[in-house]
Amino acid sequence: MKNYSVRTDLALEEKERFASDNVEVQGVVLEEEYDEENEIRLTRVVIETENGAKIMGKPTGIYLTLESPDLALEVEENSRVLQERICDCIRELIFHKISCEDGKELKILFVGLGAVTPDALGPYVADHLEVNRHIVKEYGKYAMRTEQLIVLSAIVPGVMGQTGMETAEIVRGIVHETKPDLILAVDALAARNSRRLNRTIQIADTGIHPGSGVGNYRNAMTEESLGVPVIGIGVPTVVDAATIVNDTMENFITALEQSQALRSTGEILRSYSAAEKYEFVKELISPHLNGMFVTPKDVDETVRYLSFTISEGLNLAFSDSLI
Repeated sequence: MKNYSVRTDLALEEKERFASDNVEVQGVVLEEEYDEENEIRLTRVVIETENGAKIMGKPTGIYLTLESPDLALEVEENSRVLQERICDCIRELIFHKISCEDGKELKILFVGLGAVTPDALGPYVADHLEVNRHIVKEYGKYAMRTEQLIVLSAIVPGVMGQTGMETAEIVRGIVHETKPDLILAVDALAARNSRRLNRTIQIADTGIHPGSGVGNYRNAMTEESLGVPVIGIGVPTVVDAATIVNDTMENFITALEQSQALRSTGEILRSYSAAEKYEFVKELISPHLNGMFVTPKDVDETVRYLSFTISEGLNLAFSDSLI
């Protein structure tokens, strides 16, 4: 299955695919923490070598994945805990990418990617951010009553269909004018597993590829292309039709194996590799459904709540000194 590739933007799911086939990827480290009380799982995937990056299909770097069943729900008692976890992840990657010296002014540019509702996570997050660059430019940093100042600005550049320009081109121009120390970009992603829709946040220090979730690849926003470190934050809000059919097929095989009369058929189907089953599904549904992406019916509500949780986590990360 040389051309086999599961549609996913999550490094965790790429690692899980190899683990399910009992394949150990050299140069890739996985660590997992679980907060049983709050039902929050934090997975850290570190791609250390170029060989590991080639096998995983992801750039070398750190990928932090937060999973919680309450992430897309308006559960007041858990929201603050989730915000604190997001804050911790953001700070960890900031420390990893840049040096935060005592008294230094740290300039951060936020980029909210997306337009239509399932893809509007970035613009919604920008709506709730506590930007302050205009205040600092007008009154000076002491107006913020802190010595260790984080100067935050934000831009929602739209999509290429609206502007006729690559998002990376727009951001590159802003970087040239404002000279930030770091870029934070938020975008919607695609997941391999439908149970992760709107319940997972990936935070990575490798940048972001606008439109990758639906296979519409645009110029990457990375440190190499923009000249400053880029931390990408994404939530899977869509899954492709082939993935849903493939998951249904797995359930069907399980049901066959539990039947006395049809057990042998289920065992034969189970003997196929994940790659073979996925390619078989793609051939069956192609061409009418193979390019279709599916999102939950309440995505407008969940995206708004997700955006608030993420923005509050970011505001918390920038509210106090990083030192």
